[in-house]
Amino acid sequence: MIQLVQPNTLTLPRILIVEDDKQLNQQLSELFSHAGYAVDTCFDGEQGLINATTQDPDLVLLDVMLPKRDGFSVLSMLRKTSQVPVIMLSAKGAEQARITGLSQGADDYVSKPFNRTELMLRIEALLRRTHQHQHQQESESYQLIFDGLTINRQTQSAIVNTTTLELTQIQFKLLAELVQHKGEVLSKAYLYQKVLHKTFGAHDRSLDMHLSRVRRKLNNAGWPGERLETVHGKGYCLI
Repeated sequence: MIQLVQPNTLTLPRILIVEDDKQLNQQLSELFSHAGYAVDTCFDGEQGLINATTQDPDLVLLDVMLPKRDGFSVLSMLRKTSQVPVIMLSAKGAEQARITGLSQGADDYVSKPFNRTELMLRIEALLRRTHQHQHQQESESYQLIFDGLTINRQTQSAIVNTTTLELTQIQFKLLAELVQHKGEVLSKAYLYQKVLHKTFGAHDRSLDMHLSRVRRKLNNAGWPGERLETVHGKGYCLI
């Protein structure tokens, strides 16, 4: 059972725009800034996922067709750890895309081209609906259980059956991310930001070192550490 945590603040609502059309991205940024929102922008799905999970936006405006990782993939991974409101953008008439987005957890869907006043009203309404749940979400903790491996984020503990693993804070965060997204390939860029809080460098092997130690500790506790796979050229995945 997983209970989701979403730390947040509405003192100055922050909107994350994930849109690869630079002109539209800038226009939306200016629109929201003038309306009194704080705004962050990015232009591809991979960076959008990183920003959405590390910067705690109050709302994400997410395009469907994005480079590196499409909007549906971003939404699917985001919904495993966050209930941040998401409004998806797509080409006019893309009915199947709208259905897919809503079924995967999008809160609203807007077709391009759109009326800016209507978009602003949709954003305001969505933020009002979610505001009442914020404090409750902040106080929640959650636990992940997978094939005899239990991850408790509140106590920062990892247990194999009855054996508690002796993990450093970084090792725990790395394992928890992989368990949280089991079956998904997590890029090194994402994990460096999420776990190590720094930008990935091509010659930096620190994450490989941490993963190797987590594997060894899992094996020593009787859990197959080789299930933490290295996907060449892409990142890591728990299978």
